[in-house]
Amino acid sequence: MSTALPVLSANDFASDQDIRWCPGCGDYSILAQMKKMLPSLGLPRERIVFVSGIGCSSRFPYYVDTYGMHSIHGRAPAFATGLKVTRPDLKVFVITGDGDALSIGGNHLLHCIRRNVDLTIVMFNNSIYGLTKGQYSPTSPQGKVTKSTPLGSLDYPLSPLSVVLGAEGTFVARSIDFNPKHLGETLYRAATHKGSAFVEVYQNCNVFNDGAWEYATDKETKDDAVLHLEHGKPMIFGKNRDKGIMLDGLLPKVVTLGNGITEHDLLVHDETTPSPHVAFMLARMHYPEFPEPIGVLRQVARPTYDTLVNEQIEHAIAKSGPGDLQKLFEAGETWDVAEAF
Repeated sequence: MSTALPVLSANDFASDQDIRWCPGCGDYSILAQMKKMLPSLGLPRERIVFVSGIGCSSRFPYYVDTYGMHSIHGRAPAFATGLKVTRPDLKVFVITGDGDALSIGGNHLLHCIRRNVDLTIVMFNNSIYGLTKGQYSPTSPQGKVTKSTPLGSLDYPLSPLSVVLGAEGTFVARSIDFNPKHLGETLYRAATHKGSAFVEVYQNCNVFNDGAWEYATDKETKDDAVLHLEHGKPMIFGKNRDKGIMLDGLLPKVVTLGNGITEHDLLVHDETTPSPHVAFMLARMHYPEFPEPIGVLRQVARPTYDTLVNEQIEHAIAKSGPGDLQKLFEAGETWDVAEAF
């Protein structure tokens, strides 16, 4: 009797729920690429779980025909951690947004990353609060005029990739909703990484923050605004592939090829180096001074929290036995509570 898994397609991962995102929202692109990518994991649908918090992005579990959990604001990493530790056989995704992940959820995201829980975290970054109708978010640029900041935001924006690198993230990447091929490839690499994989997706909110990433998607500017990272290759960009990134001491510098400068002078991308210093530098490169990198900034191996927890439990059982809860209750100092009058 054959035990081979049935071959699934993107359509097999489409749920029967009506998709309730605004027409033209970048979320549609992320959903489409996720459904196309999932069959390549070779897993049955009952072994895949999507956990989300609150926000437009967090409707995601309804639209994928797998197990899912629509949790509470900012707490998706905590829910997902508990699930992964108790069911390490499951493939667990966390779907979140810049507001959900980096404001009320910042603490949960930070500790999930530093523990290296085996989760794939996809953060939709539209630099705005969309579901609550257009307030500024932790990634909104300083001076952003919104319903909650009519005179302009005074806050300096967070750099999501810098935060994740600071927490020693083992897989850190960025993609764009407008680049489906790159997005699909990045999601696959994140999903097959062992450990906390974090993908920031530049996602357009065409209602409350339309055009936030236009420089990275418009055909007139994107070649000069985006640096495609490829492991082992020099950092080249530009419409004519004639620009590159060099190091000037410890700082990045944009140069033009020619006049004595060749590809051999450029910085070569190494996503596997143990030191996150260059990845930090890349995370802090912003247009128009620099092209903004997309691709994998860092991918390194480290034991995962869920594996270590279960190994610790196994060792404790091997040493002391499976334990008896009733005996534990009655161990040590105990006392009797006398009946009432």
